[in-house]
Amino acid sequence: MALKIGVVGVGNIGSVHADVYKNNPKVELVAVCDIIKEKADAAAERFGARPFYSVKEMLASGIDLDACSMCARGEENGGDHFTPTMELLEGGIPVLGEKPISNRVDEGEQMVALAKSKKLPYAVNLNHRFTPAALRAKDWVDTGRLGKLAIINMRMWINNPIETSPWFHLRALHPHSLDVMRYFCGDIKSVAAFMMKGEGRAIWSNAQVLLHFENGVVGNLTGSYDAGASYGLERCEVVGSAGRFVIEDACEQLTFFPRNSIETETYSYLGGMRSFGETFKSRIGDWVDQLEAGVTYDKVNGSGADALKVQKVIEAAIESWETHAIVDL
Repeated sequence: MALKIGVVGVGNIGSVHADVYKNNPKVELVAVCDIIKEKADAAAERFGARPFYSVKEMLASGIDLDACSMCARGEENGGDHFTPTMELLEGGIPVLGEKPISNRVDEGEQMVALAKSKKLPYAVNLNHRFTPAALRAKDWVDTGRLGKLAIINMRMWINNPIETSPWFHLRALHPHSLDVMRYFCGDIKSVAAFMMKGEGRAIWSNAQVLLHFENGVVGNLTGSYDAGASYGLERCEVVGSAGRFVIEDACEQLTFFPRNSIETETYSYLGGMRSFGETFKSRIGDWVDQLEAGVTYDKVNGSGADALKVQKVIEAAIESWETHAIVDL
C-alpha cells in the first residue's frame, strides 16, 4: 500500500518535493498546503492532491497522512520552519523538513525534542550526503580505506546576490557543507571563523571556518555567495594516512588518491546522477524507503538531530567572528 504524503509550503523547493513524491511508486501525494491560497490551489491542480491553507486545517480535516515534507521558508530560509513543524509533530505526523532546521537554535532544540518525545521520525533535507558519490566515499571511510583520518577541506560557493540578514550566507547555505563534513568526520568540538563582506555587500558573504573534530581531524570550510557558477558548486577533500578522496560538485565526480601510488581511481556520474537537482530524488527516496521499512525515530538518516548539530556549528562560527575567539561546542 502506498504511503500517503503531504507537502507543506509549495514554493520552488516544495514543488520539487511534490514532484519527486508524485513520481515515486511507493507514494500517493494526497495533500498540498500553503498559506497563500493561490499557491496551494495551483499545486493541487498540478499534482492531483487536495489543497489546504494551513496545517491546522489539514490535520482537522481527518485526511490520512503517513508523513509530510515541510518546505516553508522565511528569514534566512529557516525563519518559518518552527510553527508548521511543531504542528505536524503534535499531530503525530513524521516530518521531512527543509534546511536549515531553523535560524534559531532554541527552536531547533524544541522540534528535535518533540519528535523524540513522540518517537516520530524527523528528518531534514541534507541532500548532499545522499548522492551516490558521497555514499561510495563514506563506505571508503567506514571500511578503513583512507586509514586514520586527518584533514577535511570543504568548499561551497554560489553566486547569490540576495541580502536579508548579516548571517544569511552562513545560515542558509552551510547546513549542507557542514553536514557533509560531519558525515565523513564526525562531531565538531571547536570552531574559529573569519569573514568578509563582498564588494557592495551588507552581509558577511565570504567565510573561512576552521574546525577541530572530536576525533582529532582538522578541517576548513571555504564559503561564499560571491563566486561565479562557472567555478563549481562544491568540492570536498578528505585526507587519511593511507589515501584521500575528492568529490566534485556533490555528485558528478569522485576520485581516490592512494598515498603511496600514482594510480588513481575515478568515478564520474555515479548512478547516472549528473546535477544537483537530482539529489532531491535520492534524498527523498531514502526517506520514503525508511518510512516504508518502519524506521524508528532514532535511526533516521539525515535527522533533525543531525541538522541541529550543524546549526550549532554555524552559530559557533558567528560567535567566533564576533568575539575573535575559538568557540568550543
